[in-house]
Amino acid sequence: MTAAPHPARKVAVVTLGCARNEVDSEELAGRLAAGGYELIEDADAADAVLVNTCGFIESAKKDSVDAILAATDSGAPVVAVGCMAERYGSELAGALPEATVLGFDDYAQIGDRLDDVIAGRPLVPHTPRDRRTLLPISPVQRTAARAEVDAPAIPGHDWLRRKRLASGPTAALKLASGCDRRCAFCAIPTFRGAFVSRPPAEVLGEAQWLASEGVRELVLVSENSTSYGKDLGDLRSLEKLLPELAAVEGIARVRVAYLQPAELRPGLLELIAGTAGVAPYFDLSFQHSSPSLLRRMRRFGGTDDFLALIQRARALAPGAGFRTNVILGFPGETEDDVAELERFLTEGRLDAVGVFGYSDEEGTEAIGLPGKLDQTEIDARVRRITDLVEELTAQRAEDRVGEHVEVLLTEDLSAEEGPGVWLGHAAHQDPDADGTTTVTGVPDGSVAGRIVEAVVVDTEGIDLVARAVVPAVAGTGR
Repeated sequence: MTAAPHPARKVAVVTLGCARNEVDSEELAGRLAAGGYELIEDADAADAVLVNTCGFIESAKKDSVDAILAATDSGAPVVAVGCMAERYGSELAGALPEATVLGFDDYAQIGDRLDDVIAGRPLVPHTPRDRRTLLPISPVQRTAARAEVDAPAIPGHDWLRRKRLASGPTAALKLASGCDRRCAFCAIPTFRGAFVSRPPAEVLGEAQWLASEGVRELVLVSENSTSYGKDLGDLRSLEKLLPELAAVEGIARVRVAYLQPAELRPGLLELIAGTAGVAPYFDLSFQHSSPSLLRRMRRFGGTDDFLALIQRARALAPGAGFRTNVILGFPGETEDDVAELERFLTEGRLDAVGVFGYSDEEGTEAIGLPGKLDQTEIDARVRRITDLVEELTAQRAEDRVGEHVEVLLTEDLSAEEGPGVWLGHAAHQDPDADGTTTVTGVPDGSVAGRIVEAVVVDTEGIDLVARAVVPAVAGTGR
């Protein structure tokens, strides 16, 4: 008599942090599905809960701990992976005995590891190490080194295993992992490792697969997209790849995220600003604009350099979108530094700005710098710049009234708002971070992922309200 097959074990995946983590979660989901696991959304019905953590800054770490503790309410075993788990390893396991902590090197056998956890077999958490030391210092030597048997695991580089967890017409596509920069405030390189580009053919293959899954807009992500190709021996790799990605059948728009201002070459700027199918969108990691403070941060440029960069992009694409993040309260920041940042933000007219307060991060240069500010002062500066940013970005949105925009439709609001009303995002708006555009007058029969041309008629903060004027030609996607 043949025994009945064992029912598939159920796993819920919870993702925190950035789009890069979302890609990693989908790779893990694909590996688990290939190993016989059923992916579900309801943690209460799961045999195990996988929490993909973020470990970037103090607030993100707190959110990750809260998510792990919340997952334990399901009664199922909880497994922590991702940046915080990799960064702290055994230390995190000791602080949170409620969860099993796994590192990046466990990803290839993630199904086996979950089997162990569900069966109650104990696992020894890893001792963290500086992952920059796992590959050669010279970028061009890394491809050969990765081919060796003991090459380190790099999350998000195995798209053939990827399984989409999110629906909808947009998806992140990872260009590379790791970072070679040494910003004084950032610990990411220590736990994400050295910069490693994915081969162009592999990126194109994943783009084609995502298109077959119904994706219409690709968001290219990495720790530093402007470095793409340097370890492949060609710093112009991204300029060559972007038109090919935009030409993939079914893809309507390609967007590049995480650009370093100091590395944004004129050729790349011109290509992003002027290539059909590529969003004229500049997600630039300015972090501050005071030249002297930026040097303390181990960064380059300043207000005048950044304004000139924005001006060059707008000369090529007047409707281009700009977003950035800024840090307030870095050690040694003066009132003059804050005033300089205010000048930049006022003159730069950016579409979206994330404002963060500085926090000490283990393993960074900044933790040992003099000139630390009281938390009350950091909080006051964050509120001050946040208030300014809210006013300036709302004004920038108002500047777009009368402008023609191409909106990728994401959600039909007709049932709530009336016939022909859709939610979407224009070319200058990141799908997750930069506001939305509500479009009226969308033709019947439209579907999510269609691009319609619209004219902006009103604003709500940084969000736009637009009226459809010329819908995209059916079948072209543009």
